[in-house]
Amino acid sequence: MSETEDTAPSAPQDKGVIVRLLDLSGGAEDNIIEDIKGFEDIEHANAFARAYVRDNIEICRAPGASARDTLDTWFAFGENAEILGEAGGWVSSTELNEFIERPASPEERDWRSLDPRRDDPSLTEE
Repeated sequence: MSETEDTAPSAPQDKGVIVRLLDLSGGAEDNIIEDIKGFEDIEHANAFARAYVRDNIEICRAPGASARDTLDTWFAFGENAEILGEAGGWVSSTELNEFIERPASPEERDWRSLDPRRDDPSLTEE
């Protein structure tokens, strides 16, 4: 093996940005639902994670529920998303209050259009 082969990038770096989906209810092992790869760049991953959490909060929002009730429901039964190992990765805590206070539009919730798995289901990490 040559010296250049010894310093070649490892496979995980070749995967690009990974978004991890987390089960806040504790129902999944280590709270991890799945890892999703295949994002074009950090901006694509951030947009997906943001829309995914936005949608999940709306799923937890009951008609007439207060912001506090919605937040409590999300923490008890919801799902979060985080960007793995990337500087500049979106973090839900930076916008959580806004998400809870203001219901999302359909466009803000549309994580499916940003999901790299829609064209390649093999992009789910196990």
